[in-house]
Amino acid sequence: MKRRDLLKGVAAGVAALPFGPLQSQAAAATELVGQKSLSILSRSIEVNGKSAKVFGLVGPNQAPGLRLMAGTDFNVLLQNQTSEPSIIHWHGLTPPWPSDGVAAAPLPLIDARENRAFRFPLDRPGTHWMHAHTLQEQALLAAPLIVEDPADAGLDEQEVVVLLHDFSFQSADELLAQLNGGKAMGGMDMSGGSTKGIDMSGGGMVMDLNDIEYDAYLANDRTLDDPEVVTTEIGGRVRLRIINGAAATAFTIDLGLLTGSLVAVDGQPIIPIAGTTFPITMGQRLDIRVQLLRDAAVFPILALREGGPQRTGIVLKSGDASLAKLSGTANADGPVLDLLLESQLRAASPLHASAATRKFGLMLNGDMAAYRWALSSDEPILVDLGDRVEITMQNMSMMAHPMHLHGHHFQVVAIDGQRFPGALRDTVLVPPMRSVTIAVDAMNPGQWAFHCHHLYHMVSGMMTTFAYRA
Repeated sequence: MKRRDLLKGVAAGVAALPFGPLQSQAAAATELVGQKSLSILSRSIEVNGKSAKVFGLVGPNQAPGLRLMAGTDFNVLLQNQTSEPSIIHWHGLTPPWPSDGVAAAPLPLIDARENRAFRFPLDRPGTHWMHAHTLQEQALLAAPLIVEDPADAGLDEQEVVVLLHDFSFQSADELLAQLNGGKAMGGMDMSGGSTKGIDMSGGGMVMDLNDIEYDAYLANDRTLDDPEVVTTEIGGRVRLRIINGAAATAFTIDLGLLTGSLVAVDGQPIIPIAGTTFPITMGQRLDIRVQLLRDAAVFPILALREGGPQRTGIVLKSGDASLAKLSGTANADGPVLDLLLESQLRAASPLHASAATRKFGLMLNGDMAAYRWALSSDEPILVDLGDRVEITMQNMSMMAHPMHLHGHHFQVVAIDGQRFPGALRDTVLVPPMRSVTIAVDAMNPGQWAFHCHHLYHMVSGMMTTFAYRA
């Protein structure tokens, strides 16, 4: 796999910030009290009847991912047990900058068979995840990262974590090479991959939905032909923690017969919203509470691929209900994601009322034919500690972009110039020819990655830096 420095667009003249040394030797790290191990490893799974070699992130007791408690420390020894250098980003957490997990920002990749220790406070609970900040992310180098709320200890509910992904038997390098081989605008595929266009009302423009036609779509490493079946109590309550870990695919979550209460997005509590379908773009998370029916029954929880008939998911099964065969292909295409739900979300604990001390405009640009993507700002995003920062992102390309800011949580405060007190997030979708404004309090010094969470857009240039001045 090619090695890529994914930190692009660092503002000129920003001085490196002083931080103390991190422990990197296993001998020193294992002396830390309460430390948990987390291993990057190679593994094999079966997809569509074929064996596939992928990566994994395995925590204590050989379980995928990590489960920690708010109010404690993130105290982890990351062990790279593979033959390739790698690095892991703690998506949704707000660590000190050297612990963030982006190559050369400021720490290098973790070499093969080497370890690195991390320790920082966990100040709030939430549904998060962790993933490689390299092309290894496509090969399933990702896992849930759940920070529990001590106040939830007495709740009478079952928790189910679902990690979604898109899968290809081709490597990420091969997929990227095909994309770089050329795609004409308007969804005409020139590279062996796949795009699908829809007409945008009023302008005759064409929006591209998908760059790649994947071999499979996975929920907890399994296709819908052989889904994970979770045994539940009849009439019980379930908290779904759904993570879109896909490299380049957005989904709509379909609860079928159930009505869910959306209680958090990107790990941050919201005023609950009821519904049966909920959009989720790359990098985002949804916490949905569902009340099961008081009969033995089977409840598929489906993830519908945006603009295509493919779907994946898990199954909740209560009592002795029989499970019928589920198809990985629906009779209709999945919905195209928009900003309707986003405009309705309200943070349970919004940012304190304050006027912005710094405002920036960020243009999201793309050239599908050359497969080049870029973020261009009217000025470098340079902030001072304590600033209230507003960034308006204007998408001038024909693809949607899930924009992710490292090291912070922001509040969505406007869509297309219309202000409202939206949700706290770390990843927000910006559809074509739309604008989204976010507000963030600059309270975590560093030179933080700010990028599109479509993997191939990011590595093709759609990345900049949210940088604190020294």
